[in-house]
Amino acid sequence: MRNHEVDSQGFLFNSRYLEVADVAMTEFFRSIGWPYPKLVAEGTDPSVVSAVLSFKSPAYFDDILNVDVKCRSVGNSSFAIDVEIARGGMAVANVELVYVNVDASQARSRPLPEAIALALHGALQG
Repeated sequence: MRNHEVDSQGFLFNSRYLEVADVAMTEFFRSIGWPYPKLVAEGTDPSVVSAVLSFKSPAYFDDILNVDVKCRSVGNSSFAIDVEIARGGMAVANVELVYVNVDASQARSRPLPEAIALALHGALQG
């Protein structure tokens, strides 16, 4: 963690966990063959509709965090991921996220493109 990301107590500020989770989602898609520019070009614009954060232990300035993403479910226009944040094997936080694919020009949901839904199904954790 960098200095500007921590509060006066030296803890990673609570809202920053969503930033960590957002970067993790982007890297998760890259790991399943869909770097973000390709994802958007294919017609996917994931927007968070639900976020549940559970804090386990604080992260501190200069900590190196390990972040693991698992796909929990895939729907017609949505998917859910779980983000586990840890430091040296100790749980720091869990973030449960639900995304909906949106058509930004119409401000409404739209189905996930078939190729992306297939990639997400292939990444489902059992």
